[in-house]
Amino acid sequence: MKAVGLTRYLPIDDPESLMDVELEKPEPGGRDLLVAVKAIGVNPVDTKVRAPKDKIEPEPKVLGWDAAGIVEAVGPEVELFQPGDEVFYAGDITRPGCNSEFQLIDERIVGSKPQSLDFAKAAAIPLTSITAYEAFFERLELDVEGGNAGETLLIIGGAGGVGSIGIQLAKLAGLTVIATASRPESTEWVQQLGADHVINHYEPLRPQIESLGMKYVDSIALFNNTDQHWEGVVDLIRPQGKIVSIVENKEPLAQSMMKTKSATFVWEFMYTRSMFETPDMIEQQHLLNKVANWIDAGKISCTANQVLSPINAANLREAHKTLEAGRTIGKIVLEGWE
Repeated sequence: MKAVGLTRYLPIDDPESLMDVELEKPEPGGRDLLVAVKAIGVNPVDTKVRAPKDKIEPEPKVLGWDAAGIVEAVGPEVELFQPGDEVFYAGDITRPGCNSEFQLIDERIVGSKPQSLDFAKAAAIPLTSITAYEAFFERLELDVEGGNAGETLLIIGGAGGVGSIGIQLAKLAGLTVIATASRPESTEWVQQLGADHVINHYEPLRPQIESLGMKYVDSIALFNNTDQHWEGVVDLIRPQGKIVSIVENKEPLAQSMMKTKSATFVWEFMYTRSMFETPDMIEQQHLLNKVANWIDAGKISCTANQVLSPINAANLREAHKTLEAGRTIGKIVLEGWE
């Protein structure tokens, strides 16, 4: 089968940072689905895994953790899908990724593809929707059914992939959303997605929040640069409020004000369930099916903002380069094999 992989971890300008390769088509066992991959989404996690380091892989390593495709075959323990089913999923970072014509994936973290979306648009949805849903409704413990309606949620990084779907999920739950954006085009994007207020994350946060008539916000989601924004969000979180982050810190995060406020800080990592095969692993399937239903009902819109074709090393290098520049709006998707 065709695939895009790496053996060395190189700067993205190096043509060998991602290469077109031929690999053996895998066979499904256990609860695995063999999926014929039709489209893939590209995410910051791809660039982080690929980042330069002194390591050489003995066999090509395949990245990619966002896909939509068709079930080709199933393992002997599969109960939930059959060949021919159209699916979408974010995958498992401990296994080969989706940048290949065929991929093995545990059925418990796979959802039924939204019927109203083609494969390219569907591939933009899984990783970001799982991340935002878990961040808001599991880590921050907000009520997806509207029990926290009217409360304020500050989303740092509103125009990125997770922020773009996150704004829509938060509005579905009735929250008042303050999203950050720094350029006219990203400001317009988050407003179209439903943000109630937009502030600039490159400027001091407190004066901007106070200009909206607020002293504190109830919940905060850090969807970019935890280190850079930590002091500002700790200042803004209300006493006994909660902060969630999806971006690892490089420096220690000061906790004294968090203690004074009895505030909560919690991490969200969407691969936790699949990495550790937690007993509630199938919750990601339920979540994806719920999101698919919302999309088909017109309650959530697709966040794909750039589609490249075909799926090959050259286009993937271009997508990685765009993500590394840090100015992406929405999601980048690749579709089709040559």
